[in-house]
Amino acid sequence: MSAWSEYKKKLGDTRPWDVLNPGVPKASDEQAKLRFKVCLECPKLIKATKQCKECGCFMHLKVKLKEASCPLNFW
Repeated sequence: MSAWSEYKKKLGDTRPWDVLNPGVPKASDEQAKLRFKVCLECPKLIKATKQCKECGCFMHLKVKLKEASCPLNFW
């Protein structure tokens, strides 16, 4: 599998720019906070940028997307 295909697979059905699209369903504030709490405890999170080493997403944004999922299935 190519690096690009692997990256797209880890992203799942959401894309980073979906957070800017008003038509994309958003998670509740409570759900986003719970998800991000899990991310903050994950060893795959780059603390300085809040970026996931697995999918490359900025997790403080990704957690806000209702249909998003963790590439490691933590949430």
